[in-house]
Amino acid sequence: MTDTTRLDDAHAAMQADLNDDTARLRFYERLADGELFVLLTEEPEGDDITPDIFTLEEASFILVFDREDRLADFVGAPAPYAALPGRVIAGMLAGQDIGLGVNLGVAPSSILIPAEAVAWLADTLKTGPEQIEARIAEVHRPTAPDALITALDAKLASAQGLASHACLAGVTYTDGRKGHLLGFVDAAQGAERALAGAANEALTFSGLEEGEMDVGFFAGSDQVAGKLAALGVRFDLPAPAAPEPVQRQAPGSDPEKPPILK
Repeated sequence: MTDTTRLDDAHAAMQADLNDDTARLRFYERLADGELFVLLTEEPEGDDITPDIFTLEEASFILVFDREDRLADFVGAPAPYAALPGRVIAGMLAGQDIGLGVNLGVAPSSILIPAEAVAWLADTLKTGPEQIEARIAEVHRPTAPDALITALDAKLASAQGLASHACLAGVTYTDGRKGHLLGFVDAAQGAERALAGAANEALTFSGLEEGEMDVGFFAGSDQVAGKLAALGVRFDLPAPAAPEPVQRQAPGSDPEKPPILK
């Protein structure tokens, strides 16, 4: 296959201008959010995996690929692997002085990521939002930069079924503080932490220095939800995929699978 992936596109944007911090952050965000195939030394045993570690110029790396066929192209033969989210792999390697060899020699996004960069990514992903209490006095149109809106749009596209939608608007609180609020409407029960974390990561990887954004949760019938919808930027979250209907065959209807007589 020759088609490019989202990781390829993010890598190309980063390489086009190595001084563009936003593009570099976007690449690391794609790496963290995507599923990666880790080359192993042996088949997994339950939850235990043993990545194949390579040493290049006195530095150690494990090899990961963003598509299964790319791993196969690199190895040239059947090989054991584990499919894990990039954020899990970063956390797994944190503190072990091991870097990532990504798509080496088989894709436009071929790159060696040193151990210190992997440790930075793991630390960044661990940083969560702080919980505060505040009352909204006024809702107004947002003045958020395009970089944040683009980052939120990409991040929330992966929050399938966690809420109906979200709206970003400017707010003034009763204590006089002003800022931006991302309001999630009709969030699924128990999804608040995941949604707040996703919003925090979008802000972090947007490249905005000292950027701040509050996150709130509202029912669709709340008055505030209506004001956010009227004045804010709306992000629709993908609906959960409908389960495929299970087709049951009557015993004996498949000639290749006759019924078992007891």
